[in-house]
Amino acid sequence: MPTITAAAVSKANIGLSSGNRCISVDHKTRITDSTLLALSRAGVEYISTRSIGYNHIDVQYAASIGISVENVAYSPDSVADYTLMLMLMAVRHAKSIIRRADVHDYRLNDVRGKELRDLTVGVIGTGRIGTVVVDRLRGFGCRILAYDSLPRAAADYVPLEPLLRQSDIVTLHTPLNAGTHHLLNRRRIAQMKDGAFVINTGRGPLLDTEALLAALEGGRLGGAALDVLEGEDGVFYTDCRNKPIESKTLLRLQELPNVIISPHTAYYTDHALSDTVENSIVNCLKYESGNQRD
Repeated sequence: MPTITAAAVSKANIGLSSGNRCISVDHKTRITDSTLLALSRAGVEYISTRSIGYNHIDVQYAASIGISVENVAYSPDSVADYTLMLMLMAVRHAKSIIRRADVHDYRLNDVRGKELRDLTVGVIGTGRIGTVVVDRLRGFGCRILAYDSLPRAAADYVPLEPLLRQSDIVTLHTPLNAGTHHLLNRRRIAQMKDGAFVINTGRGPLLDTEALLAALEGGRLGGAALDVLEGEDGVFYTDCRNKPIESKTLLRLQELPNVIISPHTAYYTDHALSDTVENSIVNCLKYESGNQRD
């Protein structure tokens, strides 16, 4: 029988892995190198992370001490659905409408919303999730541009700069690595259309948050909807109602009426969570049987 705990893996609970070559972990807490070393000394050889991304684990360091790390696939529809919801909320100014309705101000907004069929949407990254986002967008009748080194979605593929110049909405779905860190930096944000919207359900550091803030506060961009954020560790998935928020960037973003923040929840559906648990167990069983994925 597997040992199950709600606590994130750390040096304090390494003992739970005793006698097991394989463990399964979530993406919510960074696994430090010292914890990886302790796991290796306890006999752990394989980590299945219940996430698509690896940015909470130093995979190269893990390999150097004899630990293999593997991710899981889960329903891309969870993040794709949420991405479309954020797009619609952004272009229809849902945050300000809901805030006004909450205080019983039922007047029409001074700024009219936009219809997706009238817009150009730029999809950066067309892997499993980005491709499903493109499929959903096709039903709205909008023009779809895409940027990826491996074209595979039903969209017009263009270089990054033309995508930024022409898109009314830019949505991020590329993996986070050294080459994509701050993919949308100050220079590239300056290339975007006046009044454009940024959607990020990928990883926070894909976006230079300070550059985004400057563009939003200066009125250059129309808005943003962010399910992930630089510096989210220790804030997202935590009840902060009775303690101060140390992230000034987060506070500045939340003050803006045209910025929607949600706490890395796009993946959080019954179907996707079932997929992650099932596939993580399958990964571990395959490793134990010597049939790990290539």
